[in-house]
Amino acid sequence: MNVQAWTFAMVALSFALYIGVALWSKARSTGDFYVAGSNVHPVVNGMATAADWMSAASFIAMAGMISFMGRDGSVYLLGWTGGYVLLALLLAPYLRKFGKYTVPDFVGDRYYSQLARIVAVVCAIFVSFTYVAGQMRGVGIVFSRFLSVNVETGVLIGMGIVFFYAVLGGMKGITYTQVAQYCVLIFAYLVPAIFISILITGNAIPQLGLVGKVADGSGVYLLDRLNGLHAELGFNLYTSGSKSTIDVFFITSALMLGTAGLPHVIIRFYTVRKVSEARISAGWALLFIAILYTTAPAVAVFARTNLLQTVRYEQNGELTDVRYEDVPEWFKNWEATGLIQFNDLNGDGRVQYRGEKSDIENELTIDRDIMVLANPEIAKLPNWVVGLVAAGGLAAALSTAAGLLLVISTAVAHDLLKGSIARGLSEKHELMAARIAAGFAVCIAGYFGIHPPGFVAQVVAFAFGLAASSFFPAIVMGIFSKRMNKAGAVTGMIVGITFTAAYIIYFKFINPEMNTSEHWWWGISPEGIGTLGMLLNFIVSIGVAALTPPPPDEVQALVEDIRLP
Repeated sequence: MNVQAWTFAMVALSFALYIGVALWSKARSTGDFYVAGSNVHPVVNGMATAADWMSAASFIAMAGMISFMGRDGSVYLLGWTGGYVLLALLLAPYLRKFGKYTVPDFVGDRYYSQLARIVAVVCAIFVSFTYVAGQMRGVGIVFSRFLSVNVETGVLIGMGIVFFYAVLGGMKGITYTQVAQYCVLIFAYLVPAIFISILITGNAIPQLGLVGKVADGSGVYLLDRLNGLHAELGFNLYTSGSKSTIDVFFITSALMLGTAGLPHVIIRFYTVRKVSEARISAGWALLFIAILYTTAPAVAVFARTNLLQTVRYEQNGELTDVRYEDVPEWFKNWEATGLIQFNDLNGDGRVQYRGEKSDIENELTIDRDIMVLANPEIAKLPNWVVGLVAAGGLAAALSTAAGLLLVISTAVAHDLLKGSIARGLSEKHELMAARIAAGFAVCIAGYFGIHPPGFVAQVVAFAFGLAASSFFPAIVMGIFSKRMNKAGAVTGMIVGITFTAAYIIYFKFINPEMNTSEHWWWGISPEGIGTLGMLLNFIVSIGVAALTPPPPDEVQALVEDIRLP
């Protein structure tokens, strides 16, 4: 069968599995819809958390960013891995012991204020919409290539699928669907990585292939070969970095701290029976996540090496650019989606792919988000592997999109309507409101998926920055500081998220031409500004709390109780 037939088969089988699981585990109560009845086994919850965590940014975009950015791309790897450890150790068990469904629930009760709850709801919706936009774009990219449609149509198809099983199953359906999705996405990620590692280095373990020698008998290490290719084409050395140290620190910190404030990840720890199981499931999730995250740098290097050797090959002992008429089939397939663009500036018919240090103008534009999906085709792997990777990419994007949409629907129905506006709302009407909110959320997320503010990983990085600047200080001080009161927490959240959002919007939408290190404040990029917003949140919160009355005695006793084992 050809690539498209295999892709249809793999995607159809995986989707039949997801939909079957969603129907089997359909939510029949608000407890099922929000937290799967708090009766999920820690290993199962760990696998579902890993699928929820490893979004399109992890599966599709992270290796693509590392592939193009080289060492600078490691900020995503370090930030997201470290962030999960921070979440598992510092916050998850305490939030689970608090026993509420959602982060706004925690904020509202801990800070004894409906205003605090509403501010947290707004922050949760804002963060989740930013995050889900990246997932919908990932879905659109997969569908655009393998269904031969444009990205916009691909996003629309993804919207329909997410709506079906997220709105129907709620958290119970999503949990068991995400277990299936994890199995699909990790298998889809590892199979081509192992294949390509064997082809390039002769080593079946990608992590060892990354630091090994190429298999052509030359005795050259793979990274040295890639550095040589970069130098020949005018790029910075792959293993060198161009980002400033302060920007690397701020981006990594924003990704780490934003992890701890992401509502869709935190809510997963409410689906187990008790606090000890929340800790155990966090450990299992870290193991499942590490399998992909330790493979991603190898995938990035394999993809980059294969790409450069595709556009630049040896002929009669000399390196030459490939003629456009001789480019492989994968190039033409992706070109049809608009995600690869060749502009023959000098009219010589050759594809000249050059870096910033070259005197020759670059004629090739490649969307970074396609590298993982195109990797099996570039390496000429069997067609069934190409189809498998497409199914894995969809599993990664859709699993996280579903979790985010659930956060949005929960924030609207449970926290805003039942918690603040219509407190007498029945369970039946609350469930209906949650599903209607999820439907509206799908439509808005689809719009931002069609008109994203950057690559998938960049869009997701903005969401992490927003979460770091709004939720992280409020949650940490809510757990560890008896003195933090509602005035401090509310003011801090508003100031933190407003500052961070304004900075991102200014450089990405209002003045994108100024989005360079020369114009950034202290050299901090929009991806890293969430760290500064978080620090601002802490400063404002502590200052306001010191000038206003302390929390009531019962709230201070509650804080003490949360921290007891």
